[in-house]
Amino acid sequence: MQIGPETLFMAILFLVPLVMAFLSLTLKDSTNRWANIVLGVSYTGLQLYELAYTFTLAQPSAYRILMDISKVVAPALIIWYAWKSKQ
Repeated sequence: MQIGPETLFMAILFLVPLVMAFLSLTLKDSTNRWANIVLGVSYTGLQLYELAYTFTLAQPSAYRILMDISKVVAPALIIWYAWKSKQ
C-alpha cells in the first residue's frame, strides 16, 4: 500500500478524537474546555468538508450518510457542552 497525502489526512481524522479524549483526562478544566472547543471546531469543519466532497463524487449509501452525519453531530455536541460548561 502506498502512503500518500490522502493517507496522512485520514490518519489525522482518526487521531483527532483520540487526542481530544486524552487531553480531557490530562488538562485542567479551563484549558480542557478551550482545547475541546478548538479541536471540535476544526474536526467538525473537516468532517463537513468530507461530507460535501462525498455528495459531489457519487450517490452515497445510507450507511455512508449516517456515518458522516454522526461524525459532524458528535463533535458539535462536544463543542456545545464545552461552551456551556462553567470555567
